[in-house]
Order: sequence, then C-alpha cells, then structure tokens
Amino acid sequence: MSLCGASQPSTPGRPAHLTDRHPAFAGEAIGIRLHAARLAYAGTVLFDALDVRLEPGATTCLLGPSGVGKSSLLKRLAGLLPADPDDQLRCDDGRPLAGRFAWMDQRDLLLPWLDVLGNVTLGARLRGVPADRARALALLEQVGLTDASGMRPDALSGGMRQRAALARTLYEDRPVVLMDEPFSALDALTRYRLQGLAAELLATRTVLLVTHDPAEALRIGDRVHVLSGRPARLDEALIPPGPPPRDPTDDQIRPLHRELMARLGVVRDAC
Repeated sequence: MSLCGASQPSTPGRPAHLTDRHPAFAGEAIGIRLHAARLAYAGTVLFDALDVRLEPGATTCLLGPSGVGKSSLLKRLAGLLPADPDDQLRCDDGRPLAGRFAWMDQRDLLLPWLDVLGNVTLGARLRGVPADRARALALLEQVGLTDASGMRPDALSGGMRQRAALARTLYEDRPVVLMDEPFSALDALTRYRLQGLAAELLATRTVLLVTHDPAEALRIGDRVHVLSGRPARLDEALIPPGPPPRDPTDDQIRPLHRELMARLGVVRDAC
C-alpha cells in the first residue's frame, strides 16, 4: 500500500476510510500475521494455535479480561518471549519484524536524569548515531511540549510525561507500534486528549493497542478484537465507522459499545 496520499481502493477486511487519512508516516505500511501461536506460563496454556492478523496502516485494539494473555501477545510480537517451534510470525513484505517496531508502555519509562529532549532522542544515543535535534523538537511541538524540552521528568505532570513518551515513540519512526495500555494511568480528561493525539500522529502506521477500555478502543481503533477463553481465542473484529478519533457519544458508536461489552461478558446481550 502506498502512503503518499493518493486515493486508493479499499482492500477486503480493511476500512475504506484508511486510504483517506493524512499520512503521519511516510514509509510503507506493514501487514503482520502471527499463525499457530502457542504460549504457556507457569504450567498454564495462555493460547494455543492462535492466529492474529494486523492490517497494514490500521490500528488494531485488543481487549480482554486480566490475565488472558494480551500483554503476552504483545511481547511475543516484540520477540520478548520465546517462540513455540510451530508458530510463525510473518510480515507481508517477507522481512523480519525485528528492528521495525516501537514500543509504548503503560509506564512512561522516562529516564529521570535526562531532560525531555534527551529522553525523546534516547534511542539514537543508544544506537550510537547523532540525534536529530530539529526533528525531536518538531515532535515535541506536535505533542504540545515545546516549552518543556529542557525539563526533567519529575517536573512534569502524568499527561506531559506520556506525551513525551509518545514523542519518543514517534521519533523512532518505525512502521509498527506496539502499545500496552499507554493511557490507562491518566485521568479521564487527559486520557481523552491523548487518545485523539495518538490517533492523529499514529495514523497510517500499523498499531496494536492493548486496552481495558471499550470506549477507548472504539474511539481510536480501526479494528477491535476481544481475546478470551483458555486457551485464548480472538473474536471477529468489530469495525467502527469513520476515521478516528471518533465521538464516543455518536449514535453509530453506542450500539458497538454495547456489543463490545456483551463480548466482554459485562452485559448479557447486545440489543
């Protein structure tokens, strides 16, 4: 898929609005498939023969009960957990995923002895390459932290720290972003604002977002799955209408929210 802004036909299973989104990433989007994945932890099989598909340039949101294996699935994709001999992780372009993804955690993971600018460019320093100060400052402007570039993390609010973490994620400029409940520790208003910011800045990248919040998933996800059971299975994707970020009170979103709550077992049916 080209991400140069030209109009393109939609592909099966892919929301048509994705082809109209402003390209926040100038590279080529990557589709990913994890096939026949198996993971056991402390003698418990979390998932077995699990198939996962991440559509290129789309945000896939993943919900499910605590302990079902959502974060473990993220770590499997990131190569942080050992692969079962029978499972297969493939990118559509035939190249490995390793080295082509960025990670954003629930914790901001900012280093306390570095200022905001130093934290954003940390990856470059660790790789032993010159930091692109101009690009880092431009990203800080995008996330509203221009005046905080020289501040240490302990002087920032929780929302500011997560915006700095988002800028650091974007600075890595990877086509794939793995996110593990990055906004869950924030107050409701800050979380709402950062959801919108992330939806805008991560548009056209391939994103897997783990969340416990159905409203968040429907607001910023292009495809929404529930992982449930033991061993865990993915349900059929819910595909919210229109481009994110969406208005959670929209009449088209509310029925999807009820259905998603039913899939999570919170309500008995999805009328």
